Parts: sequence; structure tokens; C-alpha cells
Amino acid sequence: MSRISGRPAISTEHVYGLSLRVARWREGTPGTPLLFLNGIGADIATAAPLLARMHGREVWTLDMPGVGGSPDALIPYGAPTIAAVVMEIADRLGHRLIDVAGFSWGGALAQQIAIQFPGRVRRLILMATTPIMGAPGIGWAAMFDDDMLASGLKIQTATPLGIAYQTAAMAGWTSIGFLSGLKNMPVLVLAGEQDGVMPICYARMLAQQIDGALIEVVPGSHLFPFTHAAAVADRISAFLDRLASAQAAA
Repeated sequence: MSRISGRPAISTEHVYGLSLRVARWREGTPGTPLLFLNGIGADIATAAPLLARMHGREVWTLDMPGVGGSPDALIPYGAPTIAAVVMEIADRLGHRLIDVAGFSWGGALAQQIAIQFPGRVRRLILMATTPIMGAPGIGWAAMFDDDMLASGLKIQTATPLGIAYQTAAMAGWTSIGFLSGLKNMPVLVLAGEQDGVMPICYARMLAQQIDGALIEVVPGSHLFPFTHAAAVADRISAFLDRLASAQAAA
């Protein structure tokens, strides 16, 4: 486990027939914990350099079925099912109220969780994602650009079935028509200025659907949360800390 930055506590949770590897940084830190939901096929180790930099709070994430340390699912699953699985794990960790950050595929799942479990999500960060999963930009080959190559980032390989089931879970998924219900939730939308997979227009769609959402364009392409991990961690922490300070003063 030494390859995982920050040396998180690692466990396996068995939920609804799935066995999922879970990682927790700064376990038990007071305050609202942050759940990070990764992109398709990416594992805990890929996200670790970002999550290890988010000090002052517990941060946790998990490998989806067929990814990293989680074995394949026996049957396909849909977005509502995997959202329920994630929140069952949150319950087991003692996290009744959480902040949620989602990247790409995980950004869609983050939206699903916020919509499906009102009252459980306090703040939401959406990165390089979309309200319409049937709109994939110019293609996944755009991930392998100069920004990623210069970073030396290694994307872990999921099993073919893991990728297939993750893809199927969001096939035809959309949050349009539901996002307006998040108007009382602080939301930060981050978009990479050179993202060819989820171009900035999708971030704008999200911000238009969510009343009061903040939208920011940051350096990098689709994998900016990982290729620019320090800057993104600082931006997320600033967003969460500012809101926490405002709520404490109120």
C-alpha cells in the first residue's frame, strides 16, 4: 500500500453483494468529511496525490467494482444502485452528513447522490463532468495530451468488465430537470481550460441548471485534478473552508 500517497487507512466494505476497497485519509478528523468519487476506470492510487493534500478534514474514496482493489460485480448496476451503495458505506463510516467531490464519471455519480439523498450532502464540487453522460466531448483519446504526458501520471487499468459496467451504469443518464432542486446547496463547478473530453460548455450547463453555483476555469485538460493536484486541492479546501467559516459566523 506504500504506493498510495498519504498512507490512508484501507478497508474492504461488503455491501449489497459488492466488495469495495475504501481509503480514508485523516480518519476521525472533526468536521464534515469529504467523499471523492473518481473517474471511470481510475483507482484510489490515481486520486491519492490530490486527496492527501486536503488537510484539516477526513477525506475518503473507494474503488468501483472491477477497479483497483475491488473485484468485478457479478451483475450490472445502475446509477441509483451504486449511489445507494456509496451512501451505505458512508453510514458505516459514521458519516451522516458529507461533502462530495466528483470527477468526470464520478461527477455524474456525485450529482446522482445529491439528488437521490437530499439532506445528506452539504456541499458539492463537480470537476470535468457533465449533466448528460451521452455527450462525451471529442473522445477519451483526448485524455492523453501534452498536459497528462508531461505530468507522468499513470492511470490504473480496470478490468474489461469493470469498465463495461461503469459505462453501462451511466448510459443515457442525465441530471437535467433535477439539478434545480440543489438551489440551496453550495456548489463549485471546475472545468479544465483545455479539456477535450468534457469541454467547458458542459460546466456552463451545470452552472446554469444549479442556482447560485460557482464556476471556475482552471489550468489543464481533462485530468486536471491529478495533473495539477496541489492547485486543485487548495481550491477545493478554500471553497469548503470559506463556507464553514461563514456558517460558523452566522
